[in-house]
Amino acid sequence: MKTVLIPTDFSSSAMHAIDYALNLYKCERTNFYFLHAYADDVYGPFKTNGETSFEQQKEAIKNNTDKSLEDLTQKLILREHNPKHTYKTLSAFETLVDAVNDCVNELNVDIVIMGTKGQTADKKITFGSHTVQVFKYVQCPVLAIPLDYKYQQPKKILFPTDYMLPYKRRELKLLDTLASEYKSEIHCLYISDFEDLSHRQVDNQRFLKEALSSAFLFFEIRPTKKKAEVIMEYIKKNNINLLVMVNSRHSFLEDMLYRSTVDEIGLRLKLPFLVMQNLPR
Repeated sequence: MKTVLIPTDFSSSAMHAIDYALNLYKCERTNFYFLHAYADDVYGPFKTNGETSFEQQKEAIKNNTDKSLEDLTQKLILREHNPKHTYKTLSAFETLVDAVNDCVNELNVDIVIMGTKGQTADKKITFGSHTVQVFKYVQCPVLAIPLDYKYQQPKKILFPTDYMLPYKRRELKLLDTLASEYKSEIHCLYISDFEDLSHRQVDNQRFLKEALSSAFLFFEIRPTKKKAEVIMEYIKKNNINLLVMVNSRHSFLEDMLYRSTVDEIGLRLKLPFLVMQNLPR
């Protein structure tokens, strides 16, 4: 069975991500865990006024959280009962990243699915600060779903790669299973002015072919200019439904997440974005 963790702040963005997740795995036996991390809820609004203690405030927010999570699961069960799916709820007095990482380790989570922005969404940006933090620090593949993206099966998947990484088999298996389910094309995009690959790159490309054997694989090369521009052009020309990138040291994605913001670099995505962490698990 797949184990899917969905952090929620009960916003429309979070609900949209839940709907996408239920559609994506509608034919697979899946355990869905809905998580709300409420440390920020406690520390944000809390001020000592002599009447409410910190512990009382914390307990009240926990009770509200548990009630909201229960209401969410009941709503989903009534709306679309899928015998292949089970729903469980989790509340945690932690920051979002810590809570998600704890759940990933304890539950052996396969993928985290979440919205791109939360309740305090800024329309000018693609990814909210919480989503970027999860991309950067959570040790598990993370799939972010834009609020205005209408569900489409991931028939065409773009995977930019320089073939320099020895990818982790478990994360590629997640992608391969998805491709098998939807008979997807995976377009491996190499952005370089040189067509010849080193021995290391050839070995890693061969490994990709083996690990993604269920997909229709395409290996593409595009000349170097701004990488974000190349990616966005390819998405438009080829009607891509899902972008996959790997967050690892010295990668293009790390450069975006750490040295700037995704939006400043120009990767203004309007489609689901899967970030693989390339970590042994």
